[in-house]
Formats: sequence, structure tokens, C-alpha cells
Amino acid sequence: MKYYLIAGEASGDLHGSNLMKQIAAIDKNANFRFWGGDKMSVIGGKPVKHIKELAFMGFLEVLLNIRTILRNFSICKNDIIQYKPDVLILIDYPGFNLRMAKFAKENGIKVIYYISPQIWAWKQSRVHKIKNCVDKMLVILPFEKDFYAKFDFNADFVGHPLLDALNNDFFETNKNDFIKINILNNKPIVAILPGSRKQEITKMLKIMTETASKFADYQFVVAGMSSQPIELYQRFLIDSEIKIIFDKTYELLKHSEAAIVVSGTATLETALIGTPQVVCYKGGKLSYHIAKKLVKINYISLVNLIMDKHVVKELIQNDFNNKNLTTELSELLNNKEYRNTIIDEYKILKQKLGGIGASQKAAEIIKNFLTTHE
Repeated sequence: MKYYLIAGEASGDLHGSNLMKQIAAIDKNANFRFWGGDKMSVIGGKPVKHIKELAFMGFLEVLLNIRTILRNFSICKNDIIQYKPDVLILIDYPGFNLRMAKFAKENGIKVIYYISPQIWAWKQSRVHKIKNCVDKMLVILPFEKDFYAKFDFNADFVGHPLLDALNNDFFETNKNDFIKINILNNKPIVAILPGSRKQEITKMLKIMTETASKFADYQFVVAGMSSQPIELYQRFLIDSEIKIIFDKTYELLKHSEAAIVVSGTATLETALIGTPQVVCYKGGKLSYHIAKKLVKINYISLVNLIMDKHVVKELIQNDFNNKNLTTELSELLNNKEYRNTIIDEYKILKQKLGGIGASQKAAEIIKNFLTTHE
């Protein structure tokens, strides 16, 4: 069968690649066309558009890039029509993907959404659009199935694909080898995860790295993404001994005593690896104030959302400053009881996510759906 997938961010690229791998394992005639990144490219070849051309964060950023976004809509629609897929598989990225879902439905193409948009947080009215244009919804957070049930829409909970990703052989090196290969010193490590988008890195990396001067007994290491140029990171590391390690985030987290993490999928990745963390977020003033009025959730980190309680500290907007970050990081590094409490909560979180096999379950559901709806 012919599968057309659209992922617009680094996390979608990761989960899309694992899904493609599992689809290929049960459909030997699988043919893929996709919007994604390097990980999906390993499975299915060159993307129509790479994720580094797609990620725009915040209301103002979207407005400033509206011509590019509209052009991408047009390119995608024309490409779908020419490819004539048996199914369109959408991976999160709702601003773009919900429009593509409507277009595909109008053109008689089956639509499966893998990894639901976070409409439970804001814009809950989007659920009606989803019911009209999505044939099958596959969710990865345990409370999402119940959310959709309230609107009389059946969603399949498949578990979280991060458990699959972290079950793979990402941790080939022990700590000594990791230090040697990446030319680090023997001080304990604090990981800095500033996000995958240019806007995130620009707004948050400076404060994240400034904190390092308060912890002389530790070495701070930035988790870089090769989808961004090294110059973007270096702007904030002038006269600094802080190192950047590209595309080894999971290994870096495994060997770190604590992590400073931008809000997003990385908070869950950090928790599943077991590293105590402080979660940070700072957006544009306009974007933040608009979001604050619209968002209907108590937390911004996936860890706290899934656990439905305060597990990790969240420093948001004005609270994300050098003083608060230093205070919390000191607790994470020096308060053994506090660290152990967080790590124990991480274990409960992992159980809630349903175990490994999400990508395989999703692939099987997709195959069964397509077989019964030919």
C-alpha cells in the first residue's frame, strides 16, 4: 500500500520513523512518501519537506512566516493528489495536519491521526473537526481516550512510542567511554536541552547556560540538534567552557546528574531515562499572554500532566530566571531525598504509559483498518 505521512517536528520524526519501520515489517509492499526528518529518511528516503523548514513556534512567529506556511499547504495538497496514497497518516503538528486531514477527506483519502493534537489543553472545539475528517485516532497518553469518549468519538490508546525508542540500543557507551569520545572532563554532568526549534534556543539557551557559573563542580553540556546550525548555539556560549554534543541527547541524559529541559516531549524523554529535571518555558510576550488565556491545563510539562500532580518544577515565562533556576538545580543536585522522590514518581509514570510496543500496535491497527475498509 501507499502511505503518506506528515510530521512537522523532531519528536514526530522519531515516532514517524518507528511507525514506518513497523508498517514495513507487516506490509512488504509498503511505499512511503512523507514530510519529516532524518530518522524518517532512513526508513523511507528523502522527505518532500524537511522538518527544519516547518517548525514555527508561537502566534507571532506563525504570522511572520505566513507566506511560507501557505505555500507549504499548496505544495502538500498537490503532492498528495499526485501520489494518490491509500492512507494519509498525520503525526501531531495540528495547525498544518488538521487542514490536510480536511483536504484528504474531501478527496476520498482515508485519514489516520497518530499522536493526537493536544486539544484537551486548548481549542477543544477542534474535536468536531477531527470527528468529521479523521477516520481513526490513535492516542499515546492514557487520559486522551477518555477525553475523546466524552465527545462520542472512539480513539485507540496504543501506549507511548517513546518507550519503544528508549527500548532500542541508544545507550551503546558507558559513562567513561561517553566522556572520552566527546572530550569531556571527569566532573559530573548537567544536561541542557534547549529544544529543537530556533525560537526556543534563542529565547532560552542564554539563561540556561548562565546558570553554569554557579556550579563550578559540574560540567554543563548542551544537547544540540543537527537540524540547527552550530552557530546558533555558539552565539550563547562565547567565552564559555560549555560543550555542545549533537544528536546524542539520550546518552547525554543517561550520564547526567540533572537536566535543564525546555517544555515539550523532551521532559517525558528525560523522565523515562530517569534524570531529575527542571522544566523551563519562555515564549514571546504576545504569544504567552494569548496562550495563557486559552490554555485549560494546570501544568505545561508532560510529566506533570500525565501524573496529574506536581512532580517536576516548572519555571514559566518570568519565573524562568537565573535565580530560580539556580535554586531548583541546587535542590536537584544536592537534596538526595528530593531527587529520590522524583525518580520514584518517574517509575509510576512509566507504568501509566502502557509498556513498550506502541509503534507495533499502531501499525497493526492501521493495517487492520485499511484491510477492512478497502
